[in-house]
Amino acid sequence: MELKEINSLVELFFKKYDEKFSKDIQKINEEIFLVSLKNKDLADTHSGPFTYSWGNINTKIKILSNYLEKIISRGDRCILLSENRPEWLISDIAIMNAGGVTVPLFTTYSKNDYEYIIKDCEPRACIVSNIEEFKKIKNYISKNTIIISIDDFDKKVECFENIFFQAEKDLKTLAESVKPYNNNLRRNDLACIIYTSGTTGNPKGVMLSHGGILSNCEGAQEILKSLTKKDPPVFLTWLPLSHSYEHTVQYVQILLGAKIYYAESLEKLLPNMSIAKPTIMTAVPRFYQNLYSKISLNFSKQKGIKKRLIKNTILLGIKILNKERLNFKEKIINFLCELLVRKKIKDQFGGKLKAFVSGGGALDQKVGEFLNSIGLPTLQGYGLTETSPVVSCNIPEKIKIETVGPPFKTNEVKIADDGEILVKGENVMLGYWNKNKETDEVIKDGWLHTGDIGEITKEGNLKITDRKKEIIVNLGGDNISPSKLENLLCLNEKIKQSFIYGDKKTYLVALIVSESEENEKEIRLYVENLNNNLSLVERIKKFRLIKEEFTIENGMLTPTLKLKRKKILEKHKEDLEKLY
Repeated sequence: MELKEINSLVELFFKKYDEKFSKDIQKINEEIFLVSLKNKDLADTHSGPFTYSWGNINTKIKILSNYLEKIISRGDRCILLSENRPEWLISDIAIMNAGGVTVPLFTTYSKNDYEYIIKDCEPRACIVSNIEEFKKIKNYISKNTIIISIDDFDKKVECFENIFFQAEKDLKTLAESVKPYNNNLRRNDLACIIYTSGTTGNPKGVMLSHGGILSNCEGAQEILKSLTKKDPPVFLTWLPLSHSYEHTVQYVQILLGAKIYYAESLEKLLPNMSIAKPTIMTAVPRFYQNLYSKISLNFSKQKGIKKRLIKNTILLGIKILNKERLNFKEKIINFLCELLVRKKIKDQFGGKLKAFVSGGGALDQKVGEFLNSIGLPTLQGYGLTETSPVVSCNIPEKIKIETVGPPFKTNEVKIADDGEILVKGENVMLGYWNKNKETDEVIKDGWLHTGDIGEITKEGNLKITDRKKEIIVNLGGDNISPSKLENLLCLNEKIKQSFIYGDKKTYLVALIVSESEENEKEIRLYVENLNNNLSLVERIKKFRLIKEEFTIENGMLTPTLKLKRKKILEKHKEDLEKLY
Protein backbone atom coordinates (compact mmCIF):
# COMPACT_ATOMS: atom_id res chain seq x y z
CA MET A 1 0.00 0.00 0.00
CA GLU A 2 1.45 3.37 -1.07
CA LEU A 3 0.59 5.72 1.79
CA LYS A 4 1.34 8.87 -0.18
CA GLU A 5 -1.66 8.03 -2.41
CA ILE A 6 -4.08 7.53 0.51
CA ASN A 7 -6.30 10.56 1.06
CA SER A 8 -7.73 9.91 4.52
CA LEU A 9 -7.64 7.70 7.61
CA VAL A 10 -11.01 6.33 6.50
CA GLU A 11 -9.55 5.30 3.14
CA LEU A 12 -6.60 3.69 4.96
CA PHE A 13 -8.92 1.33 6.83
CA PHE A 14 -11.09 0.36 3.87
CA LYS A 15 -8.14 -0.04 1.49
CA LYS A 16 -6.50 -2.33 4.03
CA TYR A 17 -9.76 -4.24 4.34
CA ASP A 18 -10.03 -4.55 0.55
CA GLU A 19 -6.40 -5.70 0.38
CA LYS A 20 -7.19 -8.53 2.80
CA PHE A 21 -10.63 -9.21 1.26
CA SER A 22 -9.23 -9.64 -2.25
CA LYS A 23 -6.95 -12.43 -1.05
CA ASP A 24 -9.51 -14.60 0.71
CA ILE A 25 -13.21 -13.73 1.20
CA GLN A 26 -13.64 -16.42 3.85
CA LYS A 27 -10.50 -15.46 5.75
CA ILE A 28 -11.49 -11.79 6.10
CA ASN A 29 -14.65 -12.78 7.96
CA GLU A 30 -12.67 -14.96 10.35
CA GLU A 31 -9.31 -13.20 10.77
CA ILE A 32 -9.20 -11.61 14.23
CA PHE A 33 -8.56 -7.88 14.24
CA LEU A 34 -9.55 -6.64 17.72
CA VAL A 35 -9.64 -8.50 21.04
CA SER A 36 -11.17 -7.04 24.21
CA LEU A 37 -9.63 -8.58 27.32
CA LYS A 38 -11.89 -6.43 29.51
CA ASN A 39 -14.84 -8.58 28.56
CA LYS A 40 -13.28 -11.97 29.24
CA ASP A 41 -15.25 -12.33 32.47
CA LEU A 42 -18.46 -11.67 30.51
CA ALA A 43 -17.45 -14.43 28.17
CA ASP A 44 -19.48 -15.64 25.25
CA THR A 45 -20.09 -19.32 24.47
CA HIS A 46 -16.42 -20.20 24.05
CA SER A 47 -15.65 -18.59 27.44
CA GLY A 48 -12.78 -16.41 26.29
CA PRO A 49 -12.08 -12.77 25.37
CA PHE A 50 -14.51 -11.01 23.01
CA THR A 51 -13.05 -11.06 19.50
CA TYR A 52 -13.89 -9.01 16.40
CA SER A 53 -12.92 -9.98 12.86
CA TRP A 54 -11.95 -7.54 10.11
CA GLY A 55 -15.22 -8.33 8.36
CA ASN A 56 -17.24 -7.66 11.51
CA ILE A 57 -15.53 -4.31 12.18
CA ASN A 58 -15.93 -3.28 8.53
CA THR A 59 -19.70 -3.85 8.66
CA LYS A 60 -20.15 -2.07 12.00
CA ILE A 61 -18.20 0.99 10.84
CA LYS A 62 -20.40 1.30 7.74
CA ILE A 63 -23.65 0.85 9.69
CA LEU A 64 -22.65 3.48 12.26
CA SER A 65 -21.44 5.82 9.48
CA ASN A 66 -24.81 5.53 7.78
CA TYR A 67 -26.58 6.35 11.06
CA LEU A 68 -24.33 9.35 11.81
CA GLU A 69 -24.76 10.82 8.32
CA LYS A 70 -28.40 11.54 9.22
CA ILE A 71 -27.26 13.49 12.30
CA ILE A 72 -24.06 15.37 11.51
CA SER A 73 -22.94 17.61 8.65
CA ARG A 74 -19.45 17.95 7.22
CA GLY A 75 -17.11 19.44 9.82
CA ASP A 76 -19.41 18.89 12.80
CA ARG A 77 -17.61 17.92 15.98
CA CYS A 78 -18.50 14.66 17.66
CA ILE A 79 -17.27 13.92 21.18
CA LEU A 80 -16.00 10.41 21.89
CA LEU A 81 -15.88 9.61 25.60
CA SER A 82 -15.03 6.00 26.31
CA GLU A 83 -12.49 3.68 27.86
CA ASN A 84 -10.36 1.64 25.42
CA ARG A 85 -12.54 -0.91 23.63
CA PRO A 86 -13.20 -2.01 20.02
CA GLU A 87 -16.15 0.39 19.78
CA TRP A 88 -13.69 3.28 20.20
CA LEU A 89 -12.04 2.52 16.87
CA ILE A 90 -15.39 1.80 15.22
CA SER A 91 -16.71 5.18 16.40
CA ASP A 92 -13.62 7.14 15.39
CA ILE A 93 -13.62 5.88 11.80
CA ALA A 94 -17.41 6.10 11.49
CA ILE A 95 -17.45 9.75 12.63
CA MET A 96 -14.87 10.70 10.00
CA ASN A 97 -16.57 8.57 7.33
CA ALA A 98 -19.79 10.49 8.00
CA GLY A 99 -17.90 13.76 7.44
CA GLY A 100 -17.50 14.66 11.09
CA VAL A 101 -14.54 15.52 13.30
CA THR A 102 -13.71 13.33 16.30
CA VAL A 103 -13.06 15.06 19.63
CA PRO A 104 -11.70 12.39 22.00
CA LEU A 105 -12.05 13.05 25.73
CA PHE A 106 -10.09 11.38 28.52
CA THR A 107 -12.23 9.47 31.01
CA THR A 108 -10.08 11.02 33.74
CA TYR A 109 -10.64 14.71 33.00
CA SER A 110 -11.72 17.06 35.79
CA LYS A 111 -15.20 18.61 35.78
CA ASN A 112 -13.69 21.93 34.75
CA ASP A 113 -11.94 20.33 31.78
CA TYR A 114 -15.14 18.63 30.57
CA GLU A 115 -17.10 21.86 30.89
CA TYR A 116 -14.44 23.93 29.13
CA ILE A 117 -13.85 21.52 26.21
CA ILE A 118 -17.53 20.89 25.50
CA LYS A 119 -18.25 24.61 25.50
CA ASP A 120 -15.19 25.26 23.34
CA CYS A 121 -15.81 22.67 20.58
CA GLU A 122 -19.64 22.87 20.50
CA PRO A 123 -20.32 19.23 19.57
CA ARG A 124 -23.25 18.20 17.38
CA ALA A 125 -23.12 14.63 18.67
CA CYS A 126 -21.61 12.72 21.53
CA ILE A 127 -20.75 9.01 21.66
CA VAL A 128 -20.40 7.90 25.27
CA SER A 129 -19.60 4.40 26.50
CA ASN A 130 -21.79 3.99 29.60
CA ILE A 131 -23.83 5.68 32.32
CA GLU A 132 -20.74 6.39 34.45
CA GLU A 133 -19.10 8.39 31.66
CA PHE A 134 -22.36 10.10 30.69
CA LYS A 135 -22.81 11.41 34.25
CA LYS A 136 -19.48 13.23 33.94
CA ILE A 137 -20.67 15.40 31.07
CA LYS A 138 -24.47 15.47 31.12
CA ASN A 139 -24.62 18.88 32.85
CA TYR A 140 -22.47 20.47 30.14
CA ILE A 141 -24.12 19.00 27.03
CA SER A 142 -26.57 21.30 25.23
CA LYS A 143 -30.07 20.18 24.23
CA ASN A 144 -29.02 20.32 20.57
CA THR A 145 -26.30 17.67 21.06
CA ILE A 146 -27.42 14.15 20.17
CA ILE A 147 -26.26 11.44 22.57
CA ILE A 148 -25.41 7.92 21.38
CA SER A 149 -24.36 5.26 23.87
CA ILE A 150 -22.16 2.23 23.34
CA ASP A 151 -23.79 0.35 26.24
CA ASP A 152 -27.57 0.47 26.71
CA PHE A 153 -28.36 2.60 29.79
CA ASP A 154 -31.29 4.86 28.90
CA LYS A 155 -34.34 4.25 26.68
CA LYS A 156 -34.20 7.91 25.59
CA VAL A 157 -30.65 7.45 24.30
CA GLU A 158 -29.98 5.42 21.14
CA CYS A 159 -27.42 2.68 21.72
CA PHE A 160 -25.07 0.72 19.47
CA GLU A 161 -26.93 -2.54 19.97
CA ASN A 162 -30.15 -1.08 18.57
CA ILE A 163 -28.38 0.66 15.70
CA PHE A 164 -26.63 -2.54 14.60
CA PHE A 165 -29.67 -4.75 15.25
CA GLN A 166 -32.05 -2.62 13.20
CA ALA A 167 -29.60 -2.40 10.29
CA GLU A 168 -28.98 -6.13 10.26
CA LYS A 169 -32.71 -6.86 10.67
CA ASP A 170 -33.68 -4.64 7.77
CA LEU A 171 -31.86 -6.00 4.73
CA LYS A 172 -32.57 -2.81 2.80
CA THR A 173 -30.96 -0.69 5.52
CA LEU A 174 -28.01 -3.09 5.69
CA ALA A 175 -27.54 -2.85 1.93
CA GLU A 176 -27.51 0.97 2.20
CA SER A 177 -25.02 0.86 5.04
CA VAL A 178 -22.39 -1.03 3.08
CA LYS A 179 -22.01 1.64 0.42
CA PRO A 180 -18.48 2.79 -0.52
CA TYR A 181 -16.50 4.83 2.00
CA ASN A 182 -16.45 8.63 1.95
CA ASN A 183 -14.05 9.50 -0.87
CA ASN A 184 -14.59 13.26 -0.56
CA LEU A 185 -12.06 13.52 2.29
CA ARG A 186 -8.63 14.97 1.52
CA ARG A 187 -5.33 14.88 3.37
CA ASN A 188 -5.55 18.51 4.51
CA ASP A 189 -9.06 18.04 5.94
CA LEU A 190 -9.53 18.17 9.70
CA ALA A 191 -9.68 14.62 11.15
CA CYS A 192 -9.78 15.25 14.90
CA ILE A 193 -9.35 17.82 17.62
CA ILE A 194 -7.22 16.46 20.45
CA TYR A 195 -7.05 18.67 23.51
CA THR A 196 -3.67 19.03 25.18
CA SER A 197 -3.26 17.95 28.79
CA GLY A 198 -3.20 21.48 30.14
CA THR A 199 -0.30 21.38 32.62
CA THR A 200 -0.45 25.14 33.09
CA GLY A 201 -4.04 26.15 32.23
CA ASN A 202 -7.06 25.30 30.10
CA PRO A 203 -6.54 22.60 27.45
CA LYS A 204 -5.98 23.75 23.86
CA GLY A 205 -7.69 21.93 20.99
CA VAL A 206 -5.02 20.70 18.59
CA MET A 207 -6.43 20.34 15.06
CA LEU A 208 -4.86 17.36 13.30
CA SER A 209 -5.37 16.57 9.63
CA HIS A 210 -5.82 13.22 7.91
CA GLY A 211 -2.53 13.77 6.09
CA GLY A 212 -0.72 14.68 9.31
CA ILE A 213 -1.57 11.36 10.94
CA LEU A 214 -0.97 9.42 7.69
CA SER A 215 2.52 10.94 7.42
CA ASN A 216 3.16 9.74 10.97
CA CYS A 217 2.03 6.25 9.95
CA GLU A 218 4.48 6.37 7.06
CA GLY A 219 7.34 7.30 9.38
CA ALA A 220 6.37 4.56 11.85
CA GLN A 221 6.18 1.96 9.06
CA GLU A 222 9.78 2.75 8.15
CA ILE A 223 10.91 2.34 11.78
CA LEU A 224 8.98 -0.87 12.45
CA LYS A 225 9.54 -2.66 9.14
CA SER A 226 12.34 -4.84 10.53
CA LEU A 227 10.05 -5.99 13.37
CA THR A 228 7.18 -6.98 11.08
CA LYS A 229 8.94 -8.83 8.24
CA LYS A 230 7.89 -12.39 9.11
CA ASP A 231 4.48 -12.17 10.79
CA PRO A 232 1.81 -9.49 11.31
CA PRO A 233 2.54 -7.77 14.65
CA VAL A 234 0.46 -8.13 17.80
CA PHE A 235 -0.16 -5.03 19.94
CA LEU A 236 -1.38 -4.81 23.54
CA THR A 237 -3.02 -1.42 24.04
CA TRP A 238 -3.53 0.21 27.43
CA LEU A 239 -2.59 3.88 26.95
CA PRO A 240 -5.86 5.82 26.47
CA LEU A 241 -6.93 6.06 22.83
CA SER A 242 -7.82 9.69 23.56
CA HIS A 243 -4.06 10.32 23.90
CA SER A 244 -2.64 11.62 20.59
CA TYR A 245 0.13 9.00 20.72
CA GLU A 246 -2.17 5.98 21.02
CA HIS A 247 -4.73 7.59 18.68
CA THR A 248 -2.15 7.58 15.89
CA VAL A 249 -0.81 4.15 16.88
CA GLN A 250 -4.21 2.60 16.11
CA TYR A 251 -3.81 3.68 12.46
CA VAL A 252 -0.26 2.33 12.39
CA GLN A 253 -1.79 -0.96 13.60
CA ILE A 254 -4.30 -0.89 10.73
CA LEU A 255 -1.55 -0.15 8.21
CA LEU A 256 0.47 -3.12 9.49
CA GLY A 257 -2.55 -5.43 9.50
CA ALA A 258 -1.92 -6.10 13.18
CA LYS A 259 -3.95 -7.95 15.77
CA ILE A 260 -4.87 -5.59 18.61
CA TYR A 261 -5.60 -6.55 22.21
CA TYR A 262 -7.20 -4.05 24.59
CA ALA A 263 -5.80 -4.51 28.10
CA GLU A 264 -8.06 -4.64 31.15
CA SER A 265 -6.07 -2.09 33.14
CA LEU A 266 -2.55 -1.00 33.99
CA GLU A 267 -2.68 -3.18 37.12
CA LYS A 268 -3.46 -6.28 35.02
CA LEU A 269 -0.97 -5.53 32.27
CA LEU A 270 1.45 -8.38 33.06
CA PRO A 271 -1.21 -11.13 33.15
CA ASN A 272 -2.75 -9.60 30.01
CA MET A 273 0.64 -9.82 28.29
CA SER A 274 0.79 -13.55 28.97
CA ILE A 275 -2.54 -13.89 27.11
CA ALA A 276 -1.88 -11.47 24.23
CA LYS A 277 1.81 -12.30 23.74
CA PRO A 278 2.43 -8.88 22.12
CA THR A 279 5.28 -8.23 19.73
CA ILE A 280 5.09 -4.44 20.11
CA MET A 281 3.88 -2.24 22.99
CA THR A 282 3.67 1.52 23.24
CA ALA A 283 3.66 3.43 26.52
CA VAL A 284 4.72 6.64 28.26
CA PRO A 285 7.95 6.95 30.34
CA ARG A 286 6.11 6.59 33.66
CA PHE A 287 5.29 2.97 32.74
CA TYR A 288 8.94 2.16 32.03
CA GLN A 289 10.08 3.97 35.18
CA ASN A 290 7.71 1.79 37.26
CA LEU A 291 8.87 -1.31 35.41
CA TYR A 292 12.49 -0.43 36.13
CA SER A 293 11.75 0.07 39.84
CA LYS A 294 9.89 -3.24 40.19
CA ILE A 295 12.51 -5.32 38.37
CA SER A 296 15.37 -3.56 40.18
CA LEU A 297 13.73 -4.25 43.53
CA ASN A 298 13.38 -7.92 42.62
CA PHE A 299 17.01 -8.05 41.48
CA SER A 300 18.22 -6.48 44.74
CA LYS A 301 16.74 -9.39 46.71
CA GLN A 302 18.82 -11.99 44.86
CA LYS A 303 22.01 -13.42 46.38
CA GLY A 304 25.07 -15.44 45.44
CA ILE A 305 25.45 -16.71 41.88
CA LYS A 306 22.04 -15.28 40.85
CA LYS A 307 23.15 -11.79 41.87
CA ARG A 308 26.43 -12.14 39.92
CA LEU A 309 24.56 -13.41 36.87
CA ILE A 310 22.16 -10.45 36.99
CA LYS A 311 25.06 -8.01 37.33
CA ASN A 312 26.75 -9.51 34.26
CA THR A 313 23.47 -9.47 32.33
CA ILE A 314 23.22 -5.70 32.80
CA LEU A 315 26.91 -4.92 32.22
CA LEU A 316 27.22 -7.05 29.08
CA GLY A 317 23.79 -5.96 27.84
CA ILE A 318 24.87 -2.31 27.96
CA LYS A 319 28.12 -3.16 26.13
CA ILE A 320 26.11 -4.85 23.35
CA LEU A 321 23.70 -1.88 23.25
CA ASN A 322 26.68 0.45 22.76
CA LYS A 323 28.05 -1.81 19.97
CA GLU A 324 31.13 -2.75 22.03
CA ARG A 325 32.77 -6.08 21.12
CA LEU A 326 32.72 -8.89 23.67
CA ASN A 327 35.78 -11.06 24.24
CA PHE A 328 35.53 -14.87 24.22
CA LYS A 329 34.92 -15.14 27.98
CA GLU A 330 32.26 -12.42 27.88
CA LYS A 331 30.50 -14.18 25.01
CA ILE A 332 30.19 -17.36 27.07
CA ILE A 333 28.92 -15.45 30.11
CA ASN A 334 26.48 -13.52 27.92
CA PHE A 335 25.16 -16.80 26.47
CA LEU A 336 24.33 -17.92 30.02
CA CYS A 337 22.77 -14.54 30.77
CA GLU A 338 20.60 -14.86 27.68
CA LEU A 339 19.47 -18.34 28.65
CA LEU A 340 19.05 -17.95 32.40
CA VAL A 341 18.03 -14.30 32.84
CA ARG A 342 16.84 -12.56 29.68
CA LYS A 343 14.74 -15.47 28.40
CA LYS A 344 12.93 -15.75 31.75
CA ILE A 345 12.24 -12.01 31.77
CA LYS A 346 10.95 -12.13 28.17
CA ASP A 347 8.67 -15.04 29.08
CA GLN A 348 7.05 -12.90 31.81
CA PHE A 349 6.06 -10.45 29.06
CA GLY A 350 4.55 -13.07 26.78
CA GLY A 351 7.76 -14.37 25.22
CA LYS A 352 7.38 -12.68 21.81
CA LEU A 353 8.09 -9.01 22.61
CA LYS A 354 10.26 -7.41 19.91
CA ALA A 355 10.06 -3.83 21.15
CA PHE A 356 8.69 -1.42 23.70
CA VAL A 357 8.21 2.05 22.19
CA SER A 358 8.41 4.98 24.59
CA GLY A 359 6.87 8.36 23.84
CA GLY A 360 5.00 11.24 25.45
CA GLY A 361 7.96 12.46 27.52
CA ALA A 362 11.65 11.98 28.27
CA LEU A 363 12.80 8.46 29.15
CA ASP A 364 15.64 8.45 31.65
CA GLN A 365 18.81 7.11 30.01
CA LYS A 366 19.54 4.73 32.90
CA VAL A 367 16.04 3.22 32.60
CA GLY A 368 16.44 2.76 28.84
CA GLU A 369 19.85 1.13 29.20
CA PHE A 370 18.58 -1.17 31.95
CA LEU A 371 15.54 -2.42 30.02
CA ASN A 372 17.51 -3.00 26.82
CA SER A 373 20.26 -4.82 28.73
CA ILE A 374 17.88 -7.34 30.34
CA GLY A 375 16.24 -8.35 27.08
CA LEU A 376 13.40 -5.83 26.76
CA PRO A 377 14.27 -3.76 23.64
CA THR A 378 13.07 -0.22 24.28
CA LEU A 379 12.93 2.42 21.55
CA GLN A 380 12.65 6.01 22.69
CA GLY A 381 10.85 8.43 20.40
CA TYR A 382 9.94 12.10 20.57
CA GLY A 383 6.94 14.15 19.62
CA LEU A 384 4.06 16.27 20.83
CA THR A 385 0.34 16.44 20.15
CA GLU A 386 0.96 19.32 17.74
CA THR A 387 3.01 17.02 15.45
CA SER A 388 0.42 14.22 15.11
CA PRO A 389 2.41 13.33 17.38
CA VAL A 390 5.76 11.68 16.45
CA VAL A 391 8.79 13.61 15.20
CA SER A 392 11.55 11.02 15.62
CA CYS A 393 12.23 7.53 16.96
CA ASN A 394 15.14 5.18 17.51
CA ILE A 395 15.60 2.43 14.93
CA PRO A 396 15.70 -1.14 16.35
CA GLU A 397 19.11 -2.02 14.87
CA LYS A 398 20.66 1.38 15.69
CA ILE A 399 19.49 2.26 19.20
CA LYS A 400 21.22 5.29 20.70
CA ILE A 401 19.56 5.37 24.10
CA GLU A 402 20.71 8.90 24.95
CA THR A 403 18.84 10.19 21.90
CA VAL A 404 15.28 10.03 20.53
CA GLY A 405 16.51 8.65 17.22
CA PRO A 406 16.59 10.17 13.73
CA PRO A 407 13.71 12.41 12.60
CA PHE A 408 11.04 10.74 10.48
CA LYS A 409 11.68 11.23 6.78
CA THR A 410 8.20 12.70 6.55
CA ASN A 411 9.15 15.84 8.53
CA GLU A 412 12.03 18.29 8.77
CA VAL A 413 13.78 19.20 12.02
CA LYS A 414 16.18 22.05 12.68
CA ILE A 415 17.66 23.70 15.75
CA ALA A 416 17.06 27.44 16.25
CA ASP A 417 19.80 29.82 17.37
CA ASP A 418 18.62 29.54 20.99
CA GLY A 419 18.62 25.73 20.82
CA GLU A 420 14.86 25.27 20.37
CA ILE A 421 13.72 22.32 18.26
CA LEU A 422 11.68 23.40 15.21
CA VAL A 423 9.58 21.03 13.09
CA LYS A 424 8.08 21.43 9.62
CA GLY A 425 5.99 18.93 7.68
CA GLU A 426 2.54 17.59 6.91
CA ASN A 427 2.40 16.23 10.47
CA VAL A 428 2.34 19.74 11.97
CA MET A 429 -1.12 20.66 13.27
CA LEU A 430 -3.51 22.87 11.33
CA GLY A 431 -3.65 25.09 14.42
CA TYR A 432 -5.37 25.44 17.79
CA TRP A 433 -9.18 25.37 17.67
CA ASN A 434 -10.58 28.91 18.17
CA LYS A 435 -7.12 30.21 19.11
CA ASN A 436 -5.51 32.05 16.19
CA LYS A 437 -3.20 34.10 18.40
CA GLU A 438 -1.82 31.05 20.20
CA THR A 439 -1.40 29.29 16.82
CA ASP A 440 0.62 32.19 15.41
CA GLU A 441 2.83 32.16 18.50
CA VAL A 442 4.02 28.59 17.89
CA ILE A 443 3.89 28.25 14.07
CA LYS A 444 6.10 30.78 12.30
CA ASP A 445 6.93 30.55 8.58
CA GLY A 446 5.63 26.97 8.62
CA TRP A 447 7.95 25.90 11.45
CA LEU A 448 6.43 24.64 14.70
CA HIS A 449 8.31 25.93 17.75
CA THR A 450 8.21 22.93 20.09
CA GLY A 451 9.38 24.58 23.31
CA ASP A 452 12.01 21.84 23.69
CA ILE A 453 15.76 22.40 23.57
CA GLY A 454 17.92 19.93 21.68
CA GLU A 455 20.72 19.15 19.28
CA ILE A 456 21.43 16.92 16.28
CA THR A 457 24.20 14.38 16.93
CA LYS A 458 26.90 13.52 14.39
CA GLU A 459 24.94 10.33 13.57
CA GLY A 460 21.91 12.46 12.67
CA ASN A 461 19.89 11.63 15.78
CA LEU A 462 17.87 14.16 17.71
CA LYS A 463 18.85 14.64 21.35
CA ILE A 464 16.62 16.46 23.83
CA THR A 465 18.62 18.45 26.35
CA ASP A 466 16.06 20.64 28.10
CA ARG A 467 12.56 22.09 28.17
CA LYS A 468 12.35 25.75 27.21
CA LYS A 469 9.21 26.53 29.20
CA GLU A 470 9.47 24.15 32.17
CA ILE A 471 12.71 25.49 33.59
CA ILE A 472 13.64 26.91 36.95
CA VAL A 473 15.59 30.16 36.92
CA ASN A 474 17.29 30.66 40.29
CA LEU A 475 18.32 33.97 41.82
CA GLY A 476 21.69 33.65 40.16
CA GLY A 477 20.05 33.48 36.74
CA ASP A 478 20.94 29.83 36.18
CA ASN A 479 18.51 27.73 34.12
CA ILE A 480 17.73 24.35 35.70
CA SER A 481 15.61 21.50 34.30
CA PRO A 482 13.31 20.19 37.08
CA SER A 483 12.31 17.08 35.08
CA LYS A 484 15.93 15.95 34.84
CA LEU A 485 16.32 16.03 38.63
CA GLU A 486 12.89 14.46 39.21
CA ASN A 487 13.84 11.55 36.96
CA LEU A 488 17.12 11.06 38.84
CA LEU A 489 15.36 11.04 42.21
CA CYS A 490 12.83 8.47 41.05
CA LEU A 491 15.55 6.00 40.13
CA ASN A 492 15.59 5.12 43.84
CA GLU A 493 12.99 2.42 44.54
CA LYS A 494 12.01 4.11 47.82
CA ILE A 495 10.95 7.24 45.93
CA LYS A 496 7.63 6.95 44.08
CA GLN A 497 7.43 10.51 42.75
CA SER A 498 9.18 13.84 43.20
CA PHE A 499 8.69 17.54 42.53
CA ILE A 500 11.52 20.08 42.32
CA TYR A 501 10.99 23.71 43.39
CA GLY A 502 13.28 26.73 43.41
CA ASP A 503 12.30 29.39 40.88
CA LYS A 504 13.81 32.76 41.95
CA LYS A 505 15.37 31.07 44.98
CA THR A 506 18.94 30.63 46.17
CA TYR A 507 18.76 26.82 46.15
CA LEU A 508 16.54 23.88 45.15
CA VAL A 509 14.18 21.88 47.37
CA ALA A 510 12.02 18.85 46.66
CA LEU A 511 8.77 17.14 47.56
CA ILE A 512 9.36 13.39 47.69
CA VAL A 513 6.52 10.88 47.69
CA SER A 514 7.42 7.80 49.74
CA GLU A 515 5.36 5.09 51.41
CA SER A 516 6.89 5.54 54.85
CA GLU A 517 8.83 8.13 56.84
CA GLU A 518 11.08 5.23 57.88
CA ASN A 519 12.71 5.62 54.45
CA GLU A 520 13.88 9.16 55.21
CA LYS A 521 17.40 8.19 56.32
CA GLU A 522 17.96 6.05 53.24
CA ILE A 523 16.49 8.73 50.94
CA ARG A 524 18.63 11.43 52.57
CA LEU A 525 21.75 9.37 51.87
CA TYR A 526 20.64 8.85 48.25
CA VAL A 527 20.07 12.60 47.78
CA GLU A 528 23.50 13.37 49.25
CA ASN A 529 25.17 10.92 46.87
CA LEU A 530 23.16 12.28 43.96
CA ASN A 531 24.23 15.83 44.78
CA ASN A 532 27.88 14.80 44.48
CA ASN A 533 27.28 14.14 40.78
CA LEU A 534 25.31 17.30 40.09
CA SER A 535 26.45 20.84 39.38
CA LEU A 536 26.34 23.25 42.29
CA VAL A 537 23.14 24.95 41.09
CA GLU A 538 21.38 21.59 40.53
CA ARG A 539 21.94 20.26 44.03
CA ILE A 540 18.90 19.60 46.20
CA LYS A 541 19.55 21.22 49.55
CA LYS A 542 16.39 20.17 51.41
CA PHE A 543 13.38 17.94 50.88
CA ARG A 544 10.07 17.11 52.47
CA LEU A 545 8.54 13.61 52.53
CA ILE A 546 4.83 13.23 51.75
CA LYS A 547 2.71 10.08 51.53
CA GLU A 548 -0.05 11.23 49.17
CA GLU A 549 0.82 10.40 45.57
CA PHE A 550 0.32 12.77 42.65
CA THR A 551 -2.57 11.18 40.73
CA ILE A 552 -5.03 11.97 37.97
CA GLU A 553 -7.86 11.68 40.50
CA ASN A 554 -6.49 14.35 42.84
CA GLY A 555 -5.67 16.64 39.95
CA MET A 556 -1.88 16.50 40.35
CA LEU A 557 -1.24 14.50 37.15
CA THR A 558 -2.44 15.04 33.61
CA PRO A 559 -4.18 12.10 31.87
CA THR A 560 -0.79 11.40 30.25
CA LEU A 561 0.83 11.13 33.70
CA LYS A 562 2.77 14.40 33.58
CA LEU A 563 3.06 16.53 36.71
CA LYS A 564 0.57 19.39 36.91
CA ARG A 565 3.10 21.78 38.38
CA LYS A 566 0.61 24.56 38.97
CA LYS A 567 -1.79 22.28 40.89
CA ILE A 568 1.00 20.77 42.99
CA LEU A 569 2.21 24.24 43.90
CA GLU A 570 -1.30 25.35 44.89
CA LYS A 571 -1.48 22.54 47.43
CA HIS A 572 2.11 22.32 48.67
CA LYS A 573 3.64 25.78 48.21
CA GLU A 574 3.39 26.63 51.92
CA ASP A 575 5.26 23.42 52.85
CA LEU A 576 7.90 24.10 50.20
CA GLU A 577 8.41 27.69 51.35
CA LYS A 578 9.08 26.42 54.89
CA LEU A 579 12.20 24.72 53.52
CA TYR A 580 13.80 28.15 52.96
